[in-house]
Amino acid sequence: ALRLEQRAAGGVGCVVWDAALVLAKFLETGACPLARRHVLELGAGTGAVGIMAATLGANVTVTDLEELQELLLVNIENNKHLVTGSVRAKVLKWGEDVTEFQPPPDYILMADCIYYEESLEPLLKTLKDLTGPDTCVLCCYEQRTMGKNPEIERKYFELLQKDFELERIPLDRHDEEYRSADIHIVNIHRKRTVGHR
Repeated sequence: ALRLEQRAAGGVGCVVWDAALVLAKFLETGACPLARRHVLELGAGTGAVGIMAATLGANVTVTDLEELQELLLVNIENNKHLVTGSVRAKVLKWGEDVTEFQPPPDYILMADCIYYEESLEPLLKTLKDLTGPDTCVLCCYEQRTMGKNPEIERKYFELLQKDFELERIPLDRHDEEYRSADIHIVNIHRKRTVGHR
C-alpha cells in the first residue's frame, strides 16, 4: 500500500484525485509491462501514479511545477521501500523545453491533467515534444459536467487528434474495485506519419 501525503492548502496538485487512483490501480493490474521501462508522469501532483509505476519496476520521472517538488519528494521518500525500479522528481513546465527529458519515454502517464483552458496548448506541445513513435500515453480523467469542463475536454481531444490516435480502454479492463463509469482511461499514440507533412 502506498502512503501518500496530501496538502490541504495549495491548489489542485496537492490531493490524490480519483483519476490518479484509477490509473494507479490500472497499472497494478499488469495491463502494461512496466518493468525496466522508462516512464514519465506529467502533472504528477502527489506522485501517486508515478510512484505506483516505480513499485512495478519502472524507471520513473515524476514531473510537476516547482511548488510541488517538496510534496513529491516527501512521497517518494515515504514509499521508497516499495520501489523496485527507480523514481525521481523534476520540474517540468508544460510548453517549455523538454530536452533534458529525451530520449522519448516508453510511457507517459497523466491523471486529471485537463481542466484549464490556458494549459491545453502548452500540454499538447509538451506531449508532442516528448513522444516518440513508440511512446504509449495513458491519460486518465474524470468526466466533469460542470461549467466549461465539457467544452475544454472536447477541445482537448479535438486538438489531440491532429497528431495522435486515441483508444479508450474499456471499463472491464480497469481494476475491479477502483473503477467508475465517469473516469476514463485513454491510450494515446503518435499518428504514424507517411512521408513528410
